[in-house]
Amino acid sequence: MTDSNKKDLLHRYLFDKFHVRGELVQITDSYSAMLENHDYPNVVKRILGELLAATSLLTATLKFEGEISVQLQGDGPLSYAVVNGNNHQQMRASAKFADDINEGSLLDLIGSGYMVITIAPKGTDRYQGVAALDKDTLAECIENYFETSEQLRTRVWLATDIGETKCTTAGMLLQVLPVEERAKEDFTHLEALTNTITDDELLHLSPEQVLIRLYHEDNPQLFEPQEVTYECGCSREKTADAILRLTKEDALSLVEERGDIEIICQFCLKQYLFDKIDVEALYNNNADTNNATVN
Repeated sequence: MTDSNKKDLLHRYLFDKFHVRGELVQITDSYSAMLENHDYPNVVKRILGELLAATSLLTATLKFEGEISVQLQGDGPLSYAVVNGNNHQQMRASAKFADDINEGSLLDLIGSGYMVITIAPKGTDRYQGVAALDKDTLAECIENYFETSEQLRTRVWLATDIGETKCTTAGMLLQVLPVEERAKEDFTHLEALTNTITDDELLHLSPEQVLIRLYHEDNPQLFEPQEVTYECGCSREKTADAILRLTKEDALSLVEERGDIEIICQFCLKQYLFDKIDVEALYNNNADTNNATVN
C-alpha cells in the first residue's frame, strides 16, 4: 500500500562508477487533485498520469528557470492532452477526448499525431521540439525524442494506478552523460537492471527501496528530492487579459448576445463571469494604463 503521508517527490541520482544519471518520481496527491473536478474515463486518467510523470522527469533533465508544456495532439479519440509545469515542479493537466473512447495503446488513442515540448526559459525566447507519436507507448515516444533530437540514449519507465479515491503515477529515467566514452557500456548494464522493475514496485516502494532493489551492488547516490505539486495558476486577472485580446466592440457584442462572458479554466474548471459593467471597466482601465505608459 502507498504511504498516505508520503509527499509527491522527484528524486535525482548518480552512480560512483557509471556515467549515467537517473531520476525517479512518484506522485499521488497532486495527480489526484488534477483529476478531481473532471469526469475523465480511466483511460484518459492513465494517459494524463503517464504524461504528468514524464513531464516531471523531462523538467528535471533541463537546467533552466521557467515553464514547460508537453502536449499530445492527434486525430484519434484522445485528441489532446497536456501537462504544464515549471522548474519548481508545479504542474497542471487537461485533456480533450471523444465520448466513445476505449482502452488501447497510445497509437490507438492518439491516431495520427505528434508530441510538442515547449520550453519557456525566464527572460529569453521560448523554443519547441516536435516528435511523432508513432510508438505504442508514451515512454517509447519520449525515448525516441531524446535519441533523435538530443542524441542522448535514454530509457523511460512509466506506471499508473487508478484507484477509486486516489490515483498514483510514477516514472523512472536513465540517461547517458554526454561526452563519456564508457557511458554506453554503463548504460547497457543499468538498463538491464532497471528493466526488471515491476509497475507495483515503481508505484509503491519508497525511492530508497527501489534503488536498493535494482542497484544494490552499484552504489547509487540520491540527491535531495524536489516536491511535485498541483498548481493551476488561473485567476480572474489572467482571464481578463484573455478578454482584452478581443476588441471592445466584440467583447460587448458577446455580452449583449449571452448576458455575460463566461470563461472556464480548462485545468481546474473554475468559472469566471464578466458582465457589461465588468467589460466596460476592463477596457477603460486598460486604456488608462496604456496612456500612463505612453506619457
